[in-house]
Amino acid sequence: MLAPKRAKHRKQFRGKRRGVAIRGSDVTFGECGLKAVSVGWVGSRQIEAARRALTHYTKRGGRVWIRIFPDKPITKKPPETRMGSGKGDVAEYVAVVKPGRIMFEMAGVPIEDAREAMRLATAKLPVRTKFVIKE
Repeated sequence: MLAPKRAKHRKQFRGKRRGVAIRGSDVTFGECGLKAVSVGWVGSRQIEAARRALTHYTKRGGRVWIRIFPDKPITKKPPETRMGSGKGDVAEYVAVVKPGRIMFEMAGVPIEDAREAMRLATAKLPVRTKFVIKE
């Protein structure tokens, strides 16, 4: 699973989830991509599950690029713990995804196979997406 090797700060604020993605909104590396339509946090386990779905459906043919990286730590307090006594421990890392962000790209497979593989990968993700082809 993806996680940062080191971070300047161990814990972060939750932040605002508004606006659209300016950077990373074009298909750059591959022939087609999976673009986010809604906002959300995509966890490292969800990214790995989507990657596995893509590579499994294409039978490891072609090439897959992951364009998002989970660098935001999310904290959780243990169950049945009273409020107060500080912030919880880091439970997982997530990538903040805004509308317009290209999350995955593919090349080297027919467009119909890529479309179906992306559809299967979308089922693993917590954000709404659409399939885009490079102009």
